[in-house]
Amino acid sequence: MLLVLASVGGGQVTVALLKMGFERPRPNLFPNAPQVFTASFPSAHATLSAVTYLTLGALLMRLQPQHRLKVFFLALSVFLTVLVGTSRIFLGVHCPTDVMAGWCLGVVWAVLCWGAALWLQRRGKVEHLDGKQGS
Repeated sequence: MLLVLASVGGGQVTVALLKMGFERPRPNLFPNAPQVFTASFPSAHATLSAVTYLTLGALLMRLQPQHRLKVFFLALSVFLTVLVGTSRIFLGVHCPTDVMAGWCLGVVWAVLCWGAALWLQRRGKVEHLDGKQGS
């Protein structure tokens, strides 16, 4: 639970800081598009869906002994991430580059958080999957 909270919370802070730094306005492609007044780059939905779904997918993969289920959880997490990002383009609230940057940021952040969790686990600072606590 703490890994997911740290991953998503850190992703939210990172994307908020980047939005303030870039301050790219939203695209105005469709006359009836939803009015959104926050910055456009990078897409927070794309970033946070990548962070959340990929972190959860990685956790579920670790719990499964069967290769088929591991592939299923990975594919499902990627599918949901892509679905959220493409919906932002379809709705006209983001340019494709906003979404691609969000995906890249989300993947990098999820991998960094997962690597930090594995590092802490190897050092005995967090619980192993078999329930044994580190020193």
